[in-house]
Amino acid sequence: MLRALLLENLHPQAKSILEDAGFEVTTRTGALDESELVEALQGVHILGIRSKTHVSAAVLEQAPDLVAIGAYCIGTNQIDLAAAASRGVATFNAPFSNTRSVVEVAIAEIIALTRRLTEFDRSMHDGVWNKSATGAHEVRGRTLGIVGYGNIGTQLSVLAENLGMSVVFYDTSEKLALGNARRAASLDEVLEVADIVTLHVDGRGGNAGLFGEKQFAAMRPGAVFLNLSRGFVVDYAALRDAVVSGHVSGAAVDVFPEEPKRKGDPFESELRGLPNVILTPHTGGSTEEAQEAIGQFVSNKLRDYLATGSTTLSVNLPNVALDRRPDAHRLAYLHRNVPGVLAAVNATLAEHGVNIEGQLLSTRGEIGYVVTDAGAAVDPAVVEALASRPESVRLRLLT
Repeated sequence: MLRALLLENLHPQAKSILEDAGFEVTTRTGALDESELVEALQGVHILGIRSKTHVSAAVLEQAPDLVAIGAYCIGTNQIDLAAAASRGVATFNAPFSNTRSVVEVAIAEIIALTRRLTEFDRSMHDGVWNKSATGAHEVRGRTLGIVGYGNIGTQLSVLAENLGMSVVFYDTSEKLALGNARRAASLDEVLEVADIVTLHVDGRGGNAGLFGEKQFAAMRPGAVFLNLSRGFVVDYAALRDAVVSGHVSGAAVDVFPEEPKRKGDPFESELRGLPNVILTPHTGGSTEEAQEAIGQFVSNKLRDYLATGSTTLSVNLPNVALDRRPDAHRLAYLHRNVPGVLAAVNATLAEHGVNIEGQLLSTRGEIGYVVTDAGAAVDPAVVEALASRPESVRLRLLT
């Protein structure tokens, strides 16, 4: 029986979809460190994680049964994608499912910080009545600067304009501006004009240290700062200094360079205790609606990959989706991307009298993927011949 291990308190839908597909599913609420993960992955074919569990090359090397990884979140920087691909381990994430949830909390925090609601709330809980309009503003008419104009950034742009804000954005890739949003030529241009700066960049290594003392100094005096992207892109000591000095009037932070692995673990940050600073425990996408959608999306991808070999929307393997006849016998062949592989596959099949009903080849970097449907049962000698070729990474026979 195929086995799945789901960590970090995934939505029940994630488990039920895999169980309905015939998997034996084990769930755990927290993340695992490297040694714990290696032990837990013995005999496991599918691993489901969120952001806290790190799947390193060393873990993958000691998990020979692992076929696929599901990142039940947007980011995949916690997984060594190249090492996974080199071992034929497909990886899937949920690039769209929690977009709305992140956007809504960003809007809520922008309004709360601009109106200084956090400070009023704290004063009231301390028994102090401090009714004042000083430093509190409407968001209408203010300029929102979005750094990273992907799925989240673009949807945030649309909703912000509906609130009457002007939007300027910066992205290193060419992106189509939505509505009346204006593309900035540089990050400095965004910082020069924005009343609120919000980061929505991805987890690529090049974004490390993107925002530090220089960038905070370049922001407009009294501007607001949000980071709901990745913890390692911001120098939080520099943010603390900017808040304490009053140059940054408020901040909201949802992600941190080092985060506790389990609910209830202690949390430390130089941002604790600062006025008009909202700290949340990496919950930007944590709504019941988003987690259910993520659980369904990723588990369906994992189920389909194991059953049909489909790699559509895989983040580390060539994307292949070939319609399959009910009576077809499918060979899913991951291999090194070297010349002559397709010819060798077809020659081997011809030698054994196997007729090809359908076939598709795709490559991605150093990895190639050939999916072949045969009209009759495939002789074990064919599987052995292909699997023993020097360029082979992983061969699965799906019947």
